[in-house]
Amino acid sequence: MRAIYRILDANFNRAREALRVVEDCGRFALNDPAVTAAAKCMRSDLKEIYTALPVAEMLVSRDTPGDLGTELTSPAERQRADVHDVAAAALKRLTEALRTIEEYSKMVSPEQAGRVERIRYSAYTLEQRLMSRLTVGRRFGDARLYVLITPGQCRGPVRETAAAAIAGGADVLQLRAKEMSDAAALSLAAELRALCDETGTLLIVNDRADIAAIVAADGLHLGQDDLPIAAARRLLRPGAIVGRSTHSVEQALAAVKEGADYIGVGPMFATATKDYAPVGVAMLRAVREAVDIPIAAIGGITADCAREVFQAGATCVAVSSAVCAAEDPHAAAIAIRGHSRL
Repeated sequence: MRAIYRILDANFNRAREALRVVEDCGRFALNDPAVTAAAKCMRSDLKEIYTALPVAEMLVSRDTPGDLGTELTSPAERQRADVHDVAAAALKRLTEALRTIEEYSKMVSPEQAGRVERIRYSAYTLEQRLMSRLTVGRRFGDARLYVLITPGQCRGPVRETAAAAIAGGADVLQLRAKEMSDAAALSLAAELRALCDETGTLLIVNDRADIAAIVAADGLHLGQDDLPIAAARRLLRPGAIVGRSTHSVEQALAAVKEGADYIGVGPMFATATKDYAPVGVAMLRAVREAVDIPIAAIGGITADCAREVFQAGATCVAVSSAVCAAEDPHAAAIAIRGHSRL
């Protein structure tokens, strides 16, 4: 059994070390309490399982100087380009180690092997959440329907409206709570963060970099007169994106130069929520030719004109009242999202 105990000991160490890397990523890099708590709880659960096994035998069987694996490595193992690479490597080590522990524990304690299996499934969920947080830019580029949740426009409870929009095909939600108190806006942002986590939807916060940072939002949207993008990024977690509203080709080019991850272009058509005159789809076409980052077309867009906007070069359409103020937000979102398939 000595070989079995060596295998178990090595993989418990490997799993706990990987969880520490993941926990630190969630805690310090992403400011994500859910990721941090999940990793911490897994480490605690693994410690309980470890102590329920023959700890003395595992420790006695440890032979670090004689372990051939300490001398074997690959060039890729010594290379990490960014936080994404570090987290991805740790999560793969975690799930692999848990699988090994689960299989070899069956020879020592089938009961504990069953507990390890449950942790392994939780690790897959943790991996999905953490990696999705670190790939926000790519996910935004694939988005087609971007719904601005404006509480004052919602006919029903805000969370229900947001959930209906997501069920109807919204890829991104933006909290636009200009008329709310700071405390109320923060509470709603946290509620939408939880909803977006449950559904795999991106959450953007309008204007408020502080609230975006507190709830670990996926991004921040800024107007022409808001914070400089570089200053805003200092408050946001790594991987979070920043968009800028633009109303001309010149503003679009300036936003790209400033480092925007995407731009909003509009208003496309007349709308009560925008102070600018409509720029129309001709402007959208000109902006599309000038920049190569994602474009969210916004302003007066409904199901009747969404196809025209997509054909003019929008990556996604951003709507507010067309969904939030609709009698059936779910159906409204479906109708608009359907025009993204050109």
